[in-house]
Amino acid sequence: MKLNHLFKCLLILLSFSVRSYAQSDSLAALKPEKIVTKHTIKIDNKSISYTATVGTLILKNEKDEPVASFGYTAYTKDGETDMGKRPITFSYNGGPGSSSMWLHMGVMGPRRVVVNDPSPNGPAPYKLEDNNYSILDISDIVMMDPVGTGLSRAVGKAKNSDFWGVDEDIKSVSQFIRNYVNDNERWNSPKYLLGESYGTFRSAGVADYLQDNIGISVNGIILVSNVLDIRQLAFNPGDDLPYIVNFPTYAATSWFHNKIPNKQANIDVFLNEVRTFSFGEYAEALMKGDQLGADEKEKVLNKLVAYSGLNKEYWSKANLRVNEPQFAQELLRSTGLTVGRLDSRYKGITQNKLAEYAFYDPQSSDISPAFTAAFMSYYTTELKVSKDKNYNTGAYAFPDFKWNWKHPRGYGFFGDAAPPNTTPDLLNAMSNNPKMKVLVLNGIYDLATPFAGTEYTFDHMNLDPKIKENITMKYYEAGHMMYIHNESAVKFKKDVADFITGAEKKSF
Repeated sequence: MKLNHLFKCLLILLSFSVRSYAQSDSLAALKPEKIVTKHTIKIDNKSISYTATVGTLILKNEKDEPVASFGYTAYTKDGETDMGKRPITFSYNGGPGSSSMWLHMGVMGPRRVVVNDPSPNGPAPYKLEDNNYSILDISDIVMMDPVGTGLSRAVGKAKNSDFWGVDEDIKSVSQFIRNYVNDNERWNSPKYLLGESYGTFRSAGVADYLQDNIGISVNGIILVSNVLDIRQLAFNPGDDLPYIVNFPTYAATSWFHNKIPNKQANIDVFLNEVRTFSFGEYAEALMKGDQLGADEKEKVLNKLVAYSGLNKEYWSKANLRVNEPQFAQELLRSTGLTVGRLDSRYKGITQNKLAEYAFYDPQSSDISPAFTAAFMSYYTTELKVSKDKNYNTGAYAFPDFKWNWKHPRGYGFFGDAAPPNTTPDLLNAMSNNPKMKVLVLNGIYDLATPFAGTEYTFDHMNLDPKIKENITMKYYEAGHMMYIHNESAVKFKKDVADFITGAEKKSF
C-alpha cells in the first residue's frame, strides 16, 4: 500500500512537472505578432502612402514573466525619416471594457464607416470610405485595445480580470505605450494621447503614470467626451452636483427637439443663459434642500420648465431633481419616443410607455451593427487579419467582467468611499509637465458625459493660471461620438490637427 501511494505521488509530481515545462515552453515561445500591409489614401487631396500594422506586444510583470498579449493597429506614414519631428498619437475608447473600434472606424483610421446620422441606419450593407478626417497626414496613429478587448488577452498565470480596474488599466496601457515606443524607436517622437469617454478618465492617469514611472512626458492630451469625476454621472442620493451639471445638456436636447417655448435661434446664446441659471439660481435652490421657500421654489420651477421642455407637475413631483435616464424617457413620452443617451438627437421607440427610466440607448442600438460589420469586414479583408483571430469589440461578453473602481490617488479622508476621480492625476501631470497641452472636445447633445460637468471639473482643479492657459475647449452640435456627424467630423479634424501642429487658439 505504501509503495502504491508513493508511486501515485511520483506520477502526480511528474504530471505537474510536465505541465509546468509545457507552460514554460509555451510562454517562452510567446512572441509579438505583426500583420503588415501597404496602402494609399488621399487626405485633403494629398496622396499619402502608409503602412498598417495589426499586432500584439507582450507585457511582463516585475518578475519578467509574460502576463498579457496586448493588441493594436498602427498606421504609420511612409517616407518619414526624422521621427523627432513626426508625432505619434495613441488612441483608445472607453467603457470601461470597450475596444477602439469606435474611434478607429469613426474618425481616426484611414477608413471610415458611413452612417445616416441621426437617421436610422438599418441592416447591412454599410458603406466604407476613405477617411478624409483622419489625422494620419499630420501624425502616426496607434489604435489600442485594452486587455479583454480586440486581440488583447491575459497570458501565463495572469487572468483578464487582473487588468480590469482603474489602476490596473492605467498601468497596462502605460506599459504598452512604453513597449511600443521602445520597439519602434519612437522615444524622441512628439507623443499624444487621444481617448474617448472612459478613455479620457484613463488618459489623465496614463499621462501621470508615464511621467512618474516610465520617464515619458506626453506633448498633449485630447479628451473626447470627457469625464474625470464619476461622481457627476452617479446621481447618488443627497448629491445635487449631477443635477446641476447635467441640466444644460437637458436644455440643449429640448432645444434640438423643439420643446422650448419661444425658442431662441442661437443655441450658444441659449446655453450661456442656461449655464448662468444652472450654476446660479438652480444650484442655490438645490443646496437649500428642504429650507427652500415656496416663492423661490415656484420661481425655479418655472425656469426649469422653460429651459427643459418637461412639464411643471413632473418637476414638482421630482422635487426639482430629474436624473438622466428619467429625462431621456420623459421628454418625448407623449409621442412614444425615447431620446438617446450618447447622442440625444437620436430618437427610438419607447416599448414600455409607463417606464420611469429609459432602458436602452437609441443611438447605440442604431449605429452599433454598422460599426461592427464594417470593422470586421475591413479587419479581415483590407488588413488581412486571419479569420480565426477572435476580435472582441468589448469585454462585456466575459461572464467575470467586473471593474475595480478603486483609485487611491483620488481619495479623500474616507478611502474607498470616494467616487472614482482622475482629476488629481491630470493636475499632477500638468504641474510636473507645464508644457503639456490639453484639448477638450464636447458634444452639446451628449447626455453620457455632459459638457457642463467638464467645465466644472476644470474650474475646480486649482491649476496654476499659467498652466490653465494650456487647456482648450471646443464644442460640437452633436453627441458623444461627435465625429459621426459630418459637419462635426470636419471640425474635429481641424481642431485636433491644429492642436498637434500648434496652430490652435485658446478658448477656455
